[in-house]
Amino acid sequence: MGDWWLSLPIAVQVEESVAPLEKVGIDLGLKEVAVTSDDARCEKGRFYRGIEQKICASPAPGAPQTGEILTSKSGEPTQDALHKFSRQLIDQYQKIAVGDVSSTQLVKTRMAKSVLDAAWCMLKGFLQYKSQQAGRSFQIVNERNTSRTCSHCDALTGPQGVNGLRVRRWTCTTCGVSHDREVNAARNILRRAEWPASVRERASVLVGSAEPSTPLAKGVIEPVSTVARAPGAVQSGFR
Repeated sequence: MGDWWLSLPIAVQVEESVAPLEKVGIDLGLKEVAVTSDDARCEKGRFYRGIEQKICASPAPGAPQTGEILTSKSGEPTQDALHKFSRQLIDQYQKIAVGDVSSTQLVKTRMAKSVLDAAWCMLKGFLQYKSQQAGRSFQIVNERNTSRTCSHCDALTGPQGVNGLRVRRWTCTTCGVSHDREVNAARNILRRAEWPASVRERASVLVGSAEPSTPLAKGVIEPVSTVARAPGAVQSGFR
């Protein structure tokens, strides 16, 4: 038999607090679910892969729907890990920015299982409502070219293309600074969240030259979506 859940919404008064650290950027990926601009990492679990064959096995006639139960159970460790990671970020940082990577298109590719294991939407959802509860600033920004752009000099010298995905560390040929791929991307994401609204709203921006001289040359910039603070009564029952 499956699990039974009882949901009871309860209004509670939330006291907003000031986080000890000012800001952080988050790069979402497949090697790790998330890497921050301060090099904190949320490792990707392979909980689904471990029971994949059991899920695919056909149950005997009259037996309970084992596949559905196992699929439900496989998501619990992932959810718990993302709850803990998002809570750590909320407790530490006042301003949180994350890239707008979407799993909608990637689940149609050969990377589908890795994308589903990563559970990006779940993590962003946790960060959103926890930011509302704690009075944090939460933003989702355009992450185009963030892994290729040097966060030190803005040059587009990083690895690109399918083969470039294998490169985890690279050195900028313009300024000579060495980068961890994910940390560099997270720093660029944080920087984009700090651009003035007039910059973010420009839709006709030049797409990167080899050595851009200004932040505007790093790619087409889409408006940043900001989740407003929500003081006062909220629903409890979340971690």
